[in-house]
Amino acid sequence: MESLDEFCVECPSCSYWMHISTRVKRDRPIPFLTHKVEVEKTKQPWFEAIREGVKSNKNIKVGLVNFDAKDDDGDLYNQINALHPQVDIASIHFDHVNGSLKWVDFFPVWVDEVGKPKCPKVPMPKLKDYSDVNVVVARIPCVKEGVKDLFRLQVNLVVANLAVESGWVKTFDDVPKKVYVVFVGYCEPMIEIFRCEDLLLHEGEYWVYQPDLWRLRQQTLMPLGSCEVAPISSIAGKELQPKNYNPKLAYVSILHSSEGYVCGAIALAQSIIQNKNKDHPLPDLVLLIDDSIGPKSKRGLEMAGWKIKHIKRISNPYSKKGTYNEWNYSKLRAWQLTMYDKIIFMDADILLHKNIDDYFVYPQLSVGPNDESIFNSGFMIIEPSQCTFDYMMEKVYKVKPYNGGDQGFLNEVFIWWHRLPWKLNVLKFFIGPRDNKEHVLPEDASSIHYFGSKPWMCYRDYDCNWDIRFRHMFASDSVNKRWWKVHDAMPQELQHYCGLTKKMNEKIIQRRVDARKSNLDDWHWKIETILDPRRDNLIG
Repeated sequence: MESLDEFCVECPSCSYWMHISTRVKRDRPIPFLTHKVEVEKTKQPWFEAIREGVKSNKNIKVGLVNFDAKDDDGDLYNQINALHPQVDIASIHFDHVNGSLKWVDFFPVWVDEVGKPKCPKVPMPKLKDYSDVNVVVARIPCVKEGVKDLFRLQVNLVVANLAVESGWVKTFDDVPKKVYVVFVGYCEPMIEIFRCEDLLLHEGEYWVYQPDLWRLRQQTLMPLGSCEVAPISSIAGKELQPKNYNPKLAYVSILHSSEGYVCGAIALAQSIIQNKNKDHPLPDLVLLIDDSIGPKSKRGLEMAGWKIKHIKRISNPYSKKGTYNEWNYSKLRAWQLTMYDKIIFMDADILLHKNIDDYFVYPQLSVGPNDESIFNSGFMIIEPSQCTFDYMMEKVYKVKPYNGGDQGFLNEVFIWWHRLPWKLNVLKFFIGPRDNKEHVLPEDASSIHYFGSKPWMCYRDYDCNWDIRFRHMFASDSVNKRWWKVHDAMPQELQHYCGLTKKMNEKIIQRRVDARKSNLDDWHWKIETILDPRRDNLIG
């Protein structure tokens, strides 16, 4: 069992954390932790920062995006012109995104995953006309925090595509050539596209990046917005991976503040193991826990397959004391697992019903839709990063989540995301476009996210969400049985952790009484013979 006390924000430089940092394989150090670029106080700090990195006998080619020499950008033009004969300038031309389009047009609620959907377009320049640039300099459109602005997204995507097109001329050792990106403005580039690890310099209104082109190219191959689902084949090719690339992968979940989800976490680990790919090694199973999880529960979780890492909880400044959301920002700790290149994070009320290892190739942030342009934060593909974690912690008191929880916060930080196939994170929820009177879910669902009362908190005879009228939207006997099928395949010593406590049993009985009094029309309260054997062996 390993401790992650170094996750503590108050002590980011403690010796143990630095020990973990030295284990992370990186092409260059993280500038925020180990490295600073010192530049002279000139009018062109971005040029001074990168000119040594561009090794060419020719002039440095600079491509300008979203600049107009006739308007307020004349000073920058003059500064670059003053660098002649060291540089050549190319103004990058592209049509602006259609002003009648809205953000939700690119992030629709439901997508027909059969065939090719009709998606709105984000115009790009003729990339081949600018394949020889060494530096892309772009003016950032400035918008308020959290505002979903399509032109800002377009500028960031134009820059990303130009960098990839220019850099994808591999050298003799199969490495893309160096391309630099410079954003000018006092608003931030989109961290969803330009990683903080690649930031060489931030001075005043200049943001200088040397992008990891392997990762950036994968981002540019993803559909624009989320109205399409990217096929794995389009982003998993060998040409998108450096030589000898052997990423460290993990499935991750979290328990904090109570032991109510210990059974769920045990079942989740077992469902991953039960669906293991026989041709490949099982990725690590990593569970983040706080001090609320006792020794007995830890033993069961470790027996189930989890590698346990201790964390300090992160409070949600927009929640009330004692509420469910009070500590759910602790989920952000997943980004501190920098000993892994990629993780699939799942809430402890999810079960796998198929192997999903192939989806580790998806880039950050890949998620499933929850409502319009909002994604569900219970299932996420993440690229761990200490500086991304630091970035989010800086936003904690600035960004007010729409729903008061971690999902609302993350949707304000990562406004641009990639859509996972619907069946990868099927929500146990029966209202909306996919509603059906029978309350069934597809048999080929890869995983199911168990909303409402959890199966281990009910009698196994039926889904106890039927006992409360407003929870009927979460109720399904057939889906409930699928959870118990995984449970029954677990070793007996693990099934013990899913027993009923006296308090849980009393709550179920009272809800059945209330359902009878309300004469609920689903009639589950009429079931007289309850066969769940756990009632005869209550724990605690």
